[in-house]
Amino acid sequence: MKGDAFDPDCPTRLILDRIGDKWSVLVLLSLAEGPRRFTQLRDMIGGVTPKVLTQTLRAMQRDGLLTRHVFAEVPPRVEYALTPLGLSLQRPIEAIAEWAEENVEAVVSAREQHDAAVSA
Repeated sequence: MKGDAFDPDCPTRLILDRIGDKWSVLVLLSLAEGPRRFTQLRDMIGGVTPKVLTQTLRAMQRDGLLTRHVFAEVPPRVEYALTPLGLSLQRPIEAIAEWAEENVEAVVSAREQHDAAVSA
């Protein structure tokens, strides 16, 4: 079954919501080099609360984008890793992140120009 992103009832929109969420994008980028623990992800991403990171990780796990592996240790150790499905998103997400980094100055400048014109 192929989805239709323009159909308001199509689940494709739910997937677009997930991969369009900044925290999901940053988790995907953080896991690109391999499994990470929760605190490693939190520290790499920066600015995300533990609650929001937990919600994001659970949603991504539910969507099949990552796995959560609990090691039988004291204290328990938990690692997150991308699934093959999550890995298939790696290249498109990296391309978008690269575009954002390369064009941030142009976007900020455009915003400033727009805001100045609107407030004038």
